[in-house]
Amino acid sequence: MSTRTAPSPATQDVARDSTELPQARPRALDGAAGNRTTVDEAAQLEQTARLYGMEHVDLRDMELDSELLAQFPAAELFRHNMIPLALSGHVVRIATGDPLDFEGLDELSSRTGLLLKPVLASRTVIEELLRSRLGLGAGTLRDIAGRFDEDDSATEQHVVDEDESGSASVIKLVNEILQEAVRQRASDIHFEPTDRGLEVRYRVDGVLRRQPAPEEIHRLRAAILSRLKIMARLNIAEKRLPQDGRIPISVAGRDLDLRVAIMPLLHGEGAVLRLLDMSRGAPRLDELHMPVMLRERWVSAIRQPNGLILVTGPTGSGKTSTLYASLAELNDGDSKIVTIEDPVEYQLHGVSQIQAKPKIGLTFAAGLRGVLRLDPDVILVGEIRDAETAQSAVQASLTGHVVFSTLHTNDAAGAVPRLVDMGVEPYLVAGVLRAVLGQRLVRHLCPACRQPAIPEAGTTPADFPHGFPTYRSVGCRECRGTGYFGRIGVFELLTLDARLRDLAGRGVGADDFRQQALGSGYVPLRAHGWQRVADGETTVDEVLRVCADV
Repeated sequence: MSTRTAPSPATQDVARDSTELPQARPRALDGAAGNRTTVDEAAQLEQTARLYGMEHVDLRDMELDSELLAQFPAAELFRHNMIPLALSGHVVRIATGDPLDFEGLDELSSRTGLLLKPVLASRTVIEELLRSRLGLGAGTLRDIAGRFDEDDSATEQHVVDEDESGSASVIKLVNEILQEAVRQRASDIHFEPTDRGLEVRYRVDGVLRRQPAPEEIHRLRAAILSRLKIMARLNIAEKRLPQDGRIPISVAGRDLDLRVAIMPLLHGEGAVLRLLDMSRGAPRLDELHMPVMLRERWVSAIRQPNGLILVTGPTGSGKTSTLYASLAELNDGDSKIVTIEDPVEYQLHGVSQIQAKPKIGLTFAAGLRGVLRLDPDVILVGEIRDAETAQSAVQASLTGHVVFSTLHTNDAAGAVPRLVDMGVEPYLVAGVLRAVLGQRLVRHLCPACRQPAIPEAGTTPADFPHGFPTYRSVGCRECRGTGYFGRIGVFELLTLDARLRDLAGRGVGADDFRQQALGSGYVPLRAHGWQRVADGETTVDEVLRVCADV
């Protein structure tokens, strides 16, 4: 524990200075948690500032002086939770979250040769500004970079060594990268070696965001990759072959399961981490915000006593979440539900879940054959990716089971010809297929900054309904300047009537089947996407981005 010391004469003099800060733009406070100052916190800061005779400032949206920031040691700014705001002569206004941290003020003053005048601000906002302006793990990187040799082989020798105080280390740096990913709601972390060093990118709301980082991170790329291998119990000496592993970890009170994929690339080893939140419960169907009529038809389909139920879409389109929500709808205690997954993304009470392990022969197809001996009523197969799994799923459907699975097709109508292409007889597809749900995820407009927009003539696609209202993304601190916050589903549902079953049984081509489906009330993805636009939930560009192929 650090000892409080009295302020130096220089600090005391500066505290009485009247130099003005650059004015931050006024902004309404809200009660949301995270990186936003709450109304209660603002009131507490005002009270504390008056108690210590300080000024309270709201740092959100304030413009900072990059040249001034560069004069201060990053590690000390992070350690003391301070950030310089403005320079007037030799006096610097510096924001702090602790009005009694005289030690930190004296240390920064002596390191820079500048006189400091402290003002009080939110610790959370200061931390966010430091991360965004100095880069990912800046304090840790600049504190430890000097202890690593530029040569990769020498770097690896220090991978697991934490210093005697247990503070600055590669371990701490990797932890900071994981913590920041959780703060930004990232689903994946990409470590990408380049000819210049290492880039770190987070996938947030389906889009990759490059994370700013100091130059020192490039010298530590081998140490970072080795640390990830050790955490995932992989072979740190193997650099020529791909490796897969997992890391169970707790971050910010949340239990995560990180799925790690290591791959040798042109400029060194790269890694991708998929973040699975094990503490998060499975969603409910009403949380997916399906159109009311579509949801009613889907619930009717999944409650059939047997048959094959499919959800289609590309990787990362929310198929698994929809399947879990559907299982939760059926999990009333009267049915035996068994799943075969890779990986198990949610844990459902009352459901028997199996983790597929292809390396030892426990594939989806092999697991499905074994599951039938458990007397199930409902079976979930993670994905139909080959002919063997397709045949097994169809056979299970024929023997009185409801089988849920996913299939990679562009739209729901493409599922029927896809199963035929995988070797399933057309008459079997017509007999067992009950419903196909196609879906995509579009980014949800940030409600804090979205604005109505009037599209220019000729800029909207031909199928966009005339007269529909549209909105545009703007960008603010709440959405980190992206204009979007979170994602929402776009859905289409295909159920087979007598005419479509006849077409499926005759094995018609994909285009012909799709045209006939449209004539039978099948509403395509983009039509639902345009409704999302009209409701102010997303933009035309976003619908076109994810539905360009349908």
